[in-house]
Amino acid sequence: MKKIYMHSLGCSKNLVDSENMLGILTEKGYEITDYADKADYIIINTCSFINDAMEESVNSILSAADIKYQVNKNAKIIVTGCLAQRFGSELSKEIPEVDIIVGTSGFDKIDKYIEEYEKENKLIVKTSEDEINEILPRNTLTPSWYAYLKISEGCSNNCTYCIIPKIRGKYKSRKIENIVDEARVLAKKGVKEIIIIAQDTSKYGLDIYNERKLHEVIHKISEIDGIEWIRIHYMYPEDVYDDLINEFKNNNKLLKYFDIPLQHISDNILKKMNRKTNKEQIITLISKIRKEVDGAVIRTSLITGFPGETEEEHKELKDFLQKYKLDRVGIFKYSREENTPAYKLPNQISENVKEQRHDELMELQLGISYELNSNKIGNTYDVLIEEKDVENIYVGRTYMDSIEIDGCVYVTSDEELTIGNIYKVKINDALEYDLIGDVKQ
Repeated sequence: MKKIYMHSLGCSKNLVDSENMLGILTEKGYEITDYADKADYIIINTCSFINDAMEESVNSILSAADIKYQVNKNAKIIVTGCLAQRFGSELSKEIPEVDIIVGTSGFDKIDKYIEEYEKENKLIVKTSEDEINEILPRNTLTPSWYAYLKISEGCSNNCTYCIIPKIRGKYKSRKIENIVDEARVLAKKGVKEIIIIAQDTSKYGLDIYNERKLHEVIHKISEIDGIEWIRIHYMYPEDVYDDLINEFKNNNKLLKYFDIPLQHISDNILKKMNRKTNKEQIITLISKIRKEVDGAVIRTSLITGFPGETEEEHKELKDFLQKYKLDRVGIFKYSREENTPAYKLPNQISENVKEQRHDELMELQLGISYELNSNKIGNTYDVLIEEKDVENIYVGRTYMDSIEIDGCVYVTSDEELTIGNIYKVKINDALEYDLIGDVKQ
């Protein structure tokens, strides 16, 4: 029985692709191993969103090449994902140890490419854009109580700083029935929290149904027994529509967690980014969400140091954060990516200025986060327990915290808690990003 080792890099969308590949290969009789040096095939599912991600992907491929050269000469290296799609032919020349290169739309045929390689015994490069099979087996790599559910492929927003549309192609929604069927399978495996993902979840349905259907998908998933929490990632502000807000208001399983990437607040910068919204619309949306959805938490991501960003526009962003006090904020320094429109923009900002602005925004948000957390002392929340830290102390998340990107709750309990279960926890202290509480008896 041949063994497969999977190293998945990058975003949660990539992770789902990795899980699908493992599902396909295990159905074909391959065995999964946690040790690259014991594998017949080492698969590296790469990311190339920004320079740092590309560097990590290349280093991972080189590490696999070292294993092949020094430890396991019979191992074959398969490079998949965004880096493979973007630089497939270059990779084959620069790292000759690689045996199979598969782009972003070929992962569903991974078994076929391995079979082809074993027959021909020569390099395979597959980076053409093909339709991806919507119904695929899947071996989840996340803990048993949560899983990501991808509802679309690609992106058609064409933000000037982003390479994703060129790598992943145009936005392609999956059919509702296929998404719901996959959610049922996950629920039967014990998944309690479904995290809905896409490059842009809020545009779901526009391409195949001619209308936004995210609220409908959510509603159908919420009817599945076993699913307790539904979380949505990455809703673009211009597409947070009334039916969706009503679903947040009325569906008890849909967590009141609004993950809305704004990227900036200056109208000038937003226009240069080719974003489809402006400052007034953003502020109106924030106000509407907070007015209509009790307990709403708003998470966003912001880019600092975009080409041409002035000190005044940087201050405008700081003033916005100070005034509207968003609950969760990820701040990223602009990364200049080749083959994106923003790469050629004039007035590129120096790394020193980017670093300074990033630090100022992070420090500001740190204070806001501590203030908001302090206001939660005395409140009781449902907390999903995910690990035991030390004796009597556990680590978990509330509806306000998504996995890996937000804070956590340190929970004290005299009684043994079950990992993966949800408990009532009373908050008695706060840190900058995390909360501290006791299980409510």
